[in-house]
Amino acid sequence: MSQAEDRYRRLSFWHDTVPGSLEPGPALDGDAEADVAIAGAGLTGMWTAYYLGRADPGLRIVLCEREIAGYGASGRNGGWCSALFPASLAKLERMSGREAAIAMYRAMQATVDEVGRVAADEGIDCHWAKGGTIQFARSPSQLARARDEVEQARLYGFGESDIRLLTAGQARELGAASDLLGGVFTPHCAAIHPARLARGLASVLRERGVTIFEQTPVHRIEPGKLVTATGTVRARHVIRATEGYTPSLHGQHRAVAPVYSLVIATEPLPEHVLGAIGLATRPTFNDLRHLIIYGQRTADGRLVFGGRGAPYHFGSAVQPSFDRDPAVFSALRRTLTELFPALADVAITHAWGGPIGIPRDWCASVGLDAATGIGWAGGYVGDGLSTTNLAGRTLADLITGADTEITRLPWVGHRSPSWEPEPLRWLGVNAGLRVMAWADRREARTGRPSRAAAAFSRFLGH
Repeated sequence: MSQAEDRYRRLSFWHDTVPGSLEPGPALDGDAEADVAIAGAGLTGMWTAYYLGRADPGLRIVLCEREIAGYGASGRNGGWCSALFPASLAKLERMSGREAAIAMYRAMQATVDEVGRVAADEGIDCHWAKGGTIQFARSPSQLARARDEVEQARLYGFGESDIRLLTAGQARELGAASDLLGGVFTPHCAAIHPARLARGLASVLRERGVTIFEQTPVHRIEPGKLVTATGTVRARHVIRATEGYTPSLHGQHRAVAPVYSLVIATEPLPEHVLGAIGLATRPTFNDLRHLIIYGQRTADGRLVFGGRGAPYHFGSAVQPSFDRDPAVFSALRRTLTELFPALADVAITHAWGGPIGIPRDWCASVGLDAATGIGWAGGYVGDGLSTTNLAGRTLADLITGADTEITRLPWVGHRSPSWEPEPLRWLGVNAGLRVMAWADRREARTGRPSRAAAAFSRFLGH
């Protein structure tokens, strides 16, 4: 195994277990011409290329990627292909009206099935299991939030087939978490192996004539061109699909805040442990605490479990060393064992992380400037595994001039404000992380909802 292959295998459990080679493909060597040039070979860029190729097989499409296809969050996330969207229905209604908000959420639900359909049609074995999502309510405050979430969904016409409140007994049938008082279930989520999806999609694109230049970092995006370290790609349409790595681009250092999410994976679990924790239908899972956690049972019988808690780094810095934080990994292990005490003696085999892109108003966006030919998508706040697919379809429609239902969704053309300059950005983001962690501890002690967390959510415009 080469040094490059070994380095990429060490990125995550997903990369370690993805079939095929992770050797980098050719880099750009000199200038090139294309019809569409895309910065970033994560899922946003690759889905855009995929749907453009279907719409017009004659298009010359070039992707430039700093590392390898599927290197970033696209290949090493928690594996939730969900209908989650970072902006709430209420926020979208304030932006664009009630019907537009509902349309956005319905489009996300349909996108989950679209990802599954494409994976099946293209023969991409991403360990697809549409078992839905269970949110455990493990305290009175969490149970109150569960009720509120379902009530809010009902106000917008989402019924029992979309989201339902669970009793403690019903929740336990799906997953035997500790201290259960109830929960929320939605069927609109699949557990997948994300690196298998990303690497499989890259193979499909290459087979269809799409050029992916790897180890080719993009420095600047300008009208009509991507400027890289080793050459310039000129194209009528130029797309930014760089998510948490966007601040490294010239002029984009305040576009999103790269915040790290960290993940652990257990060894394959013995049958008696799997029997004790449940999750037999492979629902993704979390509980209703403020500081986000997320988990899934993998196809080979492990638990993959992640969450927030790592600090934001001054100046929107992104470094490989930030992918690993022993204190956060230990906290994740403790939290996982609190959820499922049967895991107390189980070994952790993998621990990793990476940056996600958070826009200032917590609202993902996609768009195309017709005058300059520059398009963009991102700001998924960790909900990108399916949202990238909707973004790719939308960009393909915008580039080809198709007027469709998805090009009229409220996130299309949305422009998030820039983040504050440093040190305000560093102070604000890290203060938010501390507020949410403090709120969870306080609720655990008092049993009462945290006013501080509610105030911070209002500050973010949720």
